[in-house]
Amino acid sequence: MNTAHYGQGTLIGQIDLFYCGDRRSASRSGPHVRDLTRHAAYVGAVSLDVPELQTPPAVRLRWGNRALRWYFAPEYLHLDRADARRPTLFVGNHSVFGVLDVLLFADGLYRERGISLRMLADRNHFKIPLWRDFVVQTGAVHGTRANCAALMRRGEHLLVFPGGAREVFKHKGEAYRLIWKERYGFVQLAIRHGYSITPYATVGAEEAFDVLLDSSDYMNTPMGRFLTRRGIADRYLRGGEEFPPVVRGLGLTMIPRPEKLYFSIGRPIETARYRGEAQNPGLLRRVRGRVSRSLEQLIAELRDFQARDTRPGTLRRMLNRL
Repeated sequence: MNTAHYGQGTLIGQIDLFYCGDRRSASRSGPHVRDLTRHAAYVGAVSLDVPELQTPPAVRLRWGNRALRWYFAPEYLHLDRADARRPTLFVGNHSVFGVLDVLLFADGLYRERGISLRMLADRNHFKIPLWRDFVVQTGAVHGTRANCAALMRRGEHLLVFPGGAREVFKHKGEAYRLIWKERYGFVQLAIRHGYSITPYATVGAEEAFDVLLDSSDYMNTPMGRFLTRRGIADRYLRGGEEFPPVVRGLGLTMIPRPEKLYFSIGRPIETARYRGEAQNPGLLRRVRGRVSRSLEQLIAELRDFQARDTRPGTLRRMLNRL
């Protein structure tokens, strides 16, 4: 197995407007996508702020990345499947709070393959003072269709997490589960611009936290029921999904445990042959299904690799039991 190992030494892509059709039609359709061809029905506010990178984010954040490599000892598998000369849309699984592991994936890609990632980020990241400045430093942009298309025309490597906020704010027992709902827009844009879709998996980050309380617990409280009756949960919290979970990490703190992180890149899924079919609902379902199956297989292989790995040191194993 081809690996690159650092022992001692998207961002966060949540593209809600990548629904095809609006939220109401998506929720009524259940597991089946209703009228996918109405892809422009829900586009949200569009920002065209997609500045070119003067300094690669991995270089700008090198000291922080060095500390993360020391703490999490990341290992990378199949990085050779990524080619700096062939821009692609990376699609991954979100971990709880999925931030630190994303930075390490971007760092490994730059260090080993010379690829600078542009993360497609949820609009809420840009509403928080100071935090939004950090998000911009990572090379992320507001994840609108217009911004994604602009970056694809420019030939950038992109990163998206179709699971979005719901996959970040996981419920108890949902580790490594893909929660993509009715999101097909990332497939649609890849087809429209002839981009390949490259699945990549992250394992280890889910073990860094235990979920103690999740959004379902919140919404079952008197306050949660009040927010639901008033319509506040639907209007501002996506039905309660944007309640972050209460977690426990190292000891009784929210500091993530120093779990060893593993990353694996799958084989690119080409879309060029589907040019002109970006509004074909059946095709979108098939391609998305292929991406999700590939990603689930990568996760399973990585978890098996994790279970057989005997290299994490004694101190790391002791701390992870706290």
